[in-house]
Amino acid sequence: MMPESNDIIIDVKHLKNNLGGKWVHNDVTFSVKRGEIVAIIGGSGCGKTTLLRSILQLQPPTGGDISVFGVDMKKASEKEALSVQKRWGVMFQGGALFSSLNVFENVMYVLNEYAAVSFESKKELAKLKIAMSGLESEAGIKYPSELSGGMKKRAALARAIALDPELIFLDEPTTGLDPKSASGLDDLILEMRKNLGLTFVMVTHDLDTLRYVPDRVIFLGEGRVLAAESMEALQKNSHPAIQSYFSGHRGHRDNEKGEMHAE
Repeated sequence: MMPESNDIIIDVKHLKNNLGGKWVHNDVTFSVKRGEIVAIIGGSGCGKTTLLRSILQLQPPTGGDISVFGVDMKKASEKEALSVQKRWGVMFQGGALFSSLNVFENVMYVLNEYAAVSFESKKELAKLKIAMSGLESEAGIKYPSELSGGMKKRAALARAIALDPELIFLDEPTTGLDPKSASGLDDLILEMRKNLGLTFVMVTHDLDTLRYVPDRVIFLGEGRVLAAESMEALQKNSHPAIQSYFSGHRGHRDNEKGEMHAE
């Protein structure tokens, strides 16, 4: 259940993005409240990843405004932007772990860069974050190449929460995982929101995750937000692009059982 909150921590207004002469976004407007879990979906080429990159300041938008934690990111100084970035964590689709570092060292890398505490405190924090991600302590000495898909995702999440962020961005968190591992990661996200008060923004096409995890789903299409509502309401939305997205056996809803089928 979505927490009661009027505290908007992400505010995107009239965002525009032109890539290679093509308008990917021409008027994207939405907000995210503190404590929400929001998913971003849409058909191929709708600009889900581009939107995420724009919010993360990895790709300056062509136009429009983005504020995070009340800071106008377009007008923010380098110092102000860094201060905001320290308040979020990111789990990239492939994990983006340093292959030459083990899990413990990957988490320590972030702490060494930004945490102003003693080395011993950093070591204890790294161990805590690894445990909070659901990994056994033994996983700390393993390298990314030695991890299963699910363990890589959890290791990436441990690194994402290293600095005690308030906001976590997840790019296709369950891609490539078996159903059990994907379900475990879904539960972990909900558990972290409950126990740590985190806000999550995820890009995903996993229908099981969409049905189980987010409070709201933002549907991108035609260069704008076509809907921002619960998954249940979204599946009943009459917009042709949304209906088309959920058509076919992969997006079929079994009306009798009320279950989502995702292969």
